[in-house]
Amino acid sequence: MSDIRRVAVVTGAAQGFGQAISVGFAKRGVDVIGVDLSDSDETGEKVKALGARFVGLKADVSSPESTQLLQELIENTLGRCDILVNNAGIYPNKSFEEVDFALWQRVHRINLDSQFLMVKAVLPSMSKNRWGRVVNITSNSLGLAAPGLAHYMSSKAGVIGFTRGLATDLAPLGITVNAVGPTASLTPGGKSGIDPEVIQMLAQSQAIKRPGTSEDIVGTVMFLSSEDSAWVTGQTIMADGGLVRL
Repeated sequence: MSDIRRVAVVTGAAQGFGQAISVGFAKRGVDVIGVDLSDSDETGEKVKALGARFVGLKADVSSPESTQLLQELIENTLGRCDILVNNAGIYPNKSFEEVDFALWQRVHRINLDSQFLMVKAVLPSMSKNRWGRVVNITSNSLGLAAPGLAHYMSSKAGVIGFTRGLATDLAPLGITVNAVGPTASLTPGGKSGIDPEVIQMLAQSQAIKRPGTSEDIVGTVMFLSSEDSAWVTGQTIMADGGLVRL
């Protein structure tokens, strides 16, 4: 790896996977721009305690206007973006009969459209530097018979399709694009959206029989964000304790 100090942009950075991923970057000497609708102060403290720089930006990543402004803020704060982790997402569990078109659109805006918009926002920096890593967070639910998630699963299937197509388009620019699929985990978001008993039950079907945590996907994200993954693009890795096999 060069002597350049890398900068990672992490969406949904205030808690859960986003916070754990941000801390993972800091441990490896990567500075972090954390983007969230909420304050990312706690994440910032953890990152700075490890000697890395942190800038917290409050923004709606599903908004074209907000993400266009983010492009300017990224350039004006840490000056570059080398790594993008599209982590922001929601998963309201509702039967198909309960899902109206407004909720369908909201889930797709946050889970899928935001990833398109964030890549657009950071692409000028990555293109200029001829180096970049994009890691999109999807879900292992696509391999499961999970009730009440038709809206969520379709958005996450879109993430995989987006990842595969984008990998081809961005390869000539020195940018790789991959996806990571966690399982239902004991993150703040996971515990609020999924019954903890369901998470425990799923764990018994995994090869590694314990519920997932925020830290369990960090190593996979770090690999896909590094020089070591230069020959890997367009792939989806299920970091889910061995529940879904591809």
